[in-house]
Amino acid sequence: MSAQEQVLELGRRWAEAEQNADVAALEELSADDFTLVGPAGFVLHKPEWLDRYRTGSLTTHSLVWDEVEIRDYGTTAVAVGRHTQKAEYRGHPADGRFRVTHIAVSQDGRWLLAGLHLSPIAGP
Repeated sequence: MSAQEQVLELGRRWAEAEQNADVAALEELSADDFTLVGPAGFVLHKPEWLDRYRTGSLTTHSLVWDEVEIRDYGTTAVAVGRHTQKAEYRGHPADGRFRVTHIAVSQDGRWLLAGLHLSPIAGP
C-alpha cells in the first residue's frame, strides 16, 4: 500500500473513531505530541483533545472527510481536505464545514496523526 493510501486509510479510521467517540482508537491513531488547532483558533494537545470524548462534552453525530489531496514527503505527509460535521459541544450545536489539514508522520512503520488544523469554509 502506498504512503498516500495509508494516509487516506488513517484519515478514514480517524473520522470513524471521532464519530464513535472511540478514545482508544484516537489514542492509537495519534502521535504522542498530537496538536489540534480548532476552527476558532483554540489549541488542544492530545490529552485535552481526547478528554472531549472521555467526558462526553463533544458528541459527533456525523463526520465526512473528503476532497482530500495528499503530499508525501517521506516520513511526513500533509493531507488537505474538507471536514463536514454534525456535532454538539456541551449541548450546543457544533455543526460546520471546514477546510482541514492533517499532518501525518510515519513512526515505527505506521502512519500517525501529528496534527489537525481546521478553518471554517466561508460563503462568498
